[in-house]
Amino acid sequence: RIISLLVIYSFVGTACDGDDNNVSVNDTLPANSPKQPLSPTAALGKKIFFDTSLSASGSQSCGTCHVPERAHASDDGLPVPMGGPAMTTQGFRNAPSINYLQFNPSFEFDAEGTPVGGLMRDGRRASFADQARGPFLEAHEMANSSIEEVVTRLASASYASEFEQLFGPAIFSYPEEAFTKATMAIAAYEKEDRDFRPFNSKYDYFLQGKARLTAQELRGLALFNSPDKGNCAACHPSTSAEEGVPPLFTDFTYDNLGVPRNSAIQANNNPDYYDLGLCGPDRKDLKDRADLCGAFKVPTLRNVALTAPYFHNGKFNTLKEVVSFYVRRDTNPEEWYPIIGNSIQKFNDLPEKYRVNVNTTESPYNRRPGENPALTENEIDDVVAFLNTLTDGYQP
Repeated sequence: RIISLLVIYSFVGTACDGDDNNVSVNDTLPANSPKQPLSPTAALGKKIFFDTSLSASGSQSCGTCHVPERAHASDDGLPVPMGGPAMTTQGFRNAPSINYLQFNPSFEFDAEGTPVGGLMRDGRRASFADQARGPFLEAHEMANSSIEEVVTRLASASYASEFEQLFGPAIFSYPEEAFTKATMAIAAYEKEDRDFRPFNSKYDYFLQGKARLTAQELRGLALFNSPDKGNCAACHPSTSAEEGVPPLFTDFTYDNLGVPRNSAIQANNNPDYYDLGLCGPDRKDLKDRADLCGAFKVPTLRNVALTAPYFHNGKFNTLKEVVSFYVRRDTNPEEWYPIIGNSIQKFNDLPEKYRVNVNTTESPYNRRPGENPALTENEIDDVVAFLNTLTDGYQP
């Protein structure tokens, strides 16, 4: 009971006002209410989302990297997806879950100058429709050479007549408009289909008093919330930030964790290449903000047990590795970073001048080599057990 009461304290977070990603509070509850039929636009968007014929390879769609059974994350087990005309071109970042993105606020700097919100790992996309444009044209994804090529493929799709019925018989004669309508249809699908926001994990039922957590899961929840232990709730709050919306397990901010470089990413073979998150290379408008280099958006932890590998570069394959990295990164850096000579190359996926940006002040990152980690091995297992309660589809 004590732990249950601790969970339901009031948490002040970022309100979800912003762009067209929003859904209303009434659209989120109850978790087990019947699904509503999709609108014609959203139903068309679903077909576009899963249509591999819209790619140069004929083998890739939005659904290839965002698989429903994996909380709309990748299921290929690779650190970053493959794409391109022959599906042999490697990307640069891990494909994340796109569930619960409807609640992201628009990108902004808050009153304290902290970056918050936006879509993608660097927040550079403002809406679902804006985000949907990129993969069609990226050389390492669906690899169309132009908008005109995408629209030519749309005009040959099995649902082309539906597209014309919705947007006009001459729509394919106007490629930019047709492409915009296609991305709007994808956005409608992602916003309307409640599979993108089911809110039916064991933890949801626990908060509703319809399920009990095991002793280990309760210990993990307490460690997750404790500022002196896991301190996970500092960025992944386990309580609701907005009345009526269940916990989203993200505060929508950005953090620099000094994740080790992943040699499995081909771009990293170039010693001068670095993925710096908010300040580039994909995001351009903040390239001069040296203080933001290396920061990536804090993701939701909902369904995190389904979305391996983890972090923007897919460095870790298990939740135990991730939690262990959090609490042992600074006490045992030799476990995570290469050793050259007698020197541990800590934070080796950042140029040396940006390593000062890594979070070393908040618990559990504020410890030194030789000190005890914030969590013991058994406590790490407890936190992982709790994280598994965040998987949707639980049957109480």
